[in-house]
Amino acid sequence: QVQLVESGGGLLQAGDSLRLSCVVSGSIFKINTMVWFRQAPGKQRELVAMITSDNSADYADPIVKGRFTISRDNAKNAVYLEMTSLIPEDTAVYYCSADIQTSPSLSSRDYWGQGTQVTVSS
Repeated sequence: QVQLVESGGGLLQAGDSLRLSCVVSGSIFKINTMVWFRQAPGKQRELVAMITSDNSADYADPIVKGRFTISRDNAKNAVYLEMTSLIPEDTAVYYCSADIQTSPSLSSRDYWGQGTQVTVSS
């Protein structure tokens, strides 16, 4: 069993900063790319940022516009999303996903967390 648990969401004001965390637990052999997505009300889920196992990061501009930073701690099986200069348009449920191999004999596949709500008021 593999679980991804996000935390750190909340209700904020425009201009605030926030750090989301996602911790992976369970039967893990290797965690490959880790990704943050978000889904705003009435909209499709969209990719925000991704980071490889060797810490190569990529961002979905113009969503991020230099405001967000993704990082990971491989020792803790965790990925983080630092968000600054938050705007109301950042309001969404934020999900983390990871490409995980649970055994050396099995192929990796994507696992998802349950999401954490971020609400930004103007």
